[in-house]
Amino acid sequence: MTTTPRRLAALTTTLVLLSGTAGAVGTARADDPPGSTSSASPPPPIDANSPALMLPDGATLAPAKILDIKQIVEEQGGEQRREDTNVDVTFALQAEVLFAKDSAKLGPAATARIAAIAAEVNKQGSGRVRVFGFTDNLGSYEHGLKLSKARADAVQLELAKNLDPGTTFDIRGYSEDYPIADNATEEGRKKNRRVEVSFPRTSGPGGPG
Repeated sequence: MTTTPRRLAALTTTLVLLSGTAGAVGTARADDPPGSTSSASPPPPIDANSPALMLPDGATLAPAKILDIKQIVEEQGGEQRREDTNVDVTFALQAEVLFAKDSAKLGPAATARIAAIAAEVNKQGSGRVRVFGFTDNLGSYEHGLKLSKARADAVQLELAKNLDPGTTFDIRGYSEDYPIADNATEEGRKKNRRVEVSFPRTSGPGGPG
């Protein structure tokens, strides 16, 4: 069955702050696992005296910042999710499309999906890849740690078959930590049972590569 990717969100914006306002830009989100990166590009020069800004009397500009570009595309069934920023690329694969229940042995459909991700790593010319495993909150936390790490290891081994031997890997298992959906429902737990593969990008979302 062919699935049709759907674009969930695409954002590109320049943020100009008036003095007295505050905003955190280019920092990791609260639900990002350790090791995730996000940094803003240098802001463009802005003429604080330009009449086009229409600043109220006495107002001054705070330093300009640029929000990261973020684009998210998810398969119709949600089995695979791709998130692009101007810093890195992250693929999230639901455990059901890679493994049998409570198993860390890759299933028949896993090889092609992982090979496609490896092709993107090679296209970006990335020499460092993060592979993180996650579970839902069913079962013990300790079992989740073991299973999530074993699944991350299995994906890394398959990725390595298609990547440069000099590629550096960061492999971790997080159990039920860092959920991306509500564990109170099976639909949410299914999204949380996943392996994420992320790597630095060499071109912006929508650009070459």
